[in-house]
Amino acid sequence: MILIIGGAYEGKTEYAEKTLGISESEILDGRKCDLREVHFAKAVNNFHVLIKRLLEDNKINTNEFIDEIYSVNPDITIISDEIGCGIIPLEKSERLWREETGRACCKAAELSDVVVRINCGIPSVIKGELP
Repeated sequence: MILIIGGAYEGKTEYAEKTLGISESEILDGRKCDLREVHFAKAVNNFHVLIKRLLEDNKINTNEFIDEIYSVNPDITIISDEIGCGIIPLEKSERLWREETGRACCKAAELSDVVVRINCGIPSVIKGELP
């Protein structure tokens, strides 16, 4: 598993395409993909929105979801916005989403061989080495 994380519009997807050789057509969009598709995907973008969908639908515990993804698709690349910075949201559901996304990304980072943080378009490998 590879986790790529950073702020919105920082170049995470472009980095995955260029550095990991993943084509645009191989990247699922977490905003609209079927949850089962993640089990077979090369990569999933907007992972933070996928977590929000899980919470809204009460589908599954996010840590269990990460474990499940890793067990059936350990080579997946997860691309997520970092949403834990800034002002704390007023709405409880937004705070819960932020917290669960943070926990899910921590779990994904724990299981990942490589973790890359993108800031201002500049990648920093913070765990492991790229293949």
